[in-house]
Amino acid sequence: MRTSSRAPREKPVAGFKSHTKAVLERTVWRILALLGTLLVASFVVYGSLYLAPGSALGAITGGRALAPETIAMLENQYGLNESFATGYVQWLAAAVQLDFGRSVVYSVDVWSLLTERLGVTVILLFYSLAITLIVGLTLGVLAGLRGGRVDGVITLATTGALAVPAFVSSVLLVTVFAVGLGAFPTFGAGEAGLDRIWHLTLPAFALALVGTAYVARITRGAVRDELNGAHVQAAVARGLPESLVVRRHVFRNALIPVVTGSALVAAYLIAGTVIVENAFQIDGIGSFLVSSVEAKDFPAVQGATLVLVAAIVLLNTVVDLLYPLLDPRIDGLNRSG
Repeated sequence: MRTSSRAPREKPVAGFKSHTKAVLERTVWRILALLGTLLVASFVVYGSLYLAPGSALGAITGGRALAPETIAMLENQYGLNESFATGYVQWLAAAVQLDFGRSVVYSVDVWSLLTERLGVTVILLFYSLAITLIVGLTLGVLAGLRGGRVDGVITLATTGALAVPAFVSSVLLVTVFAVGLGAFPTFGAGEAGLDRIWHLTLPAFALALVGTAYVARITRGAVRDELNGAHVQAAVARGLPESLVVRRHVFRNALIPVVTGSALVAAYLIAGTVIVENAFQIDGIGSFLVSSVEAKDFPAVQGATLVLVAAIVLLNTVVDLLYPLLDPRIDGLNRSG
């Protein structure tokens, strides 16, 4: 009897070890996928130098006539006197150390130029993401739970918002709230603290408009699907309080598609900074990328592009790793497959 009583106690330990092993394996594979994606992205970013019109040196110098000594120095600096494979390996080895070379326009390290602008872009992204999640989730939950006229109005509003590009919403917000009402500044990122938040309010709303509508639609659909699920109907039939059913059975199960949609929105916000920062003349990484393209400052273009791509890839990897924490059943499905 003693032997049989000890056996069940060992199963939770074995189960815990199995779960831990599955989590570690999943993490390792996602990290390897992250590195592989970044490797492919770096190859495309570096290869774009050779896909640009004209010679690679012409893309860097903008076609300006330079002294032979300067040309030789640039060819050596950017590996243009090496084969494509050798030049790429050398550039990648430097990029891993956050060395993207020197800007042709500013004659300083590209990474230092990026770090000067990184703070503004990060604040804008978090500001717009907060607006997107708070407003989008609220509208989606209301539309999903209430239905009827509330659902119709929210669905109509979000459908219209999805059709408005970021540059159009930027112009509209500036026209109405900055020029017309004078409630917000028209351009710039302002100083630190509340002044910066004030300056970034219109850009954040312009950037968050489409994302908010998308999150609201995803949340609304997920909540409606869960409300119609058999497990929710069974919980209601058992006489459980509505608030408990919604919190435990609806919101929890609707979280996975909402998180997936929010990750896609966050990636959209990162890419959208290129448009919004230019519209509001904010000196961030997005506007720096556009100005670098216009000036044909190719090292700066490569560095800014790789940083934005890396941020998007890293974000999606983190969200993917969070799935088992949100719903442990995902690990079980992966192991059974």
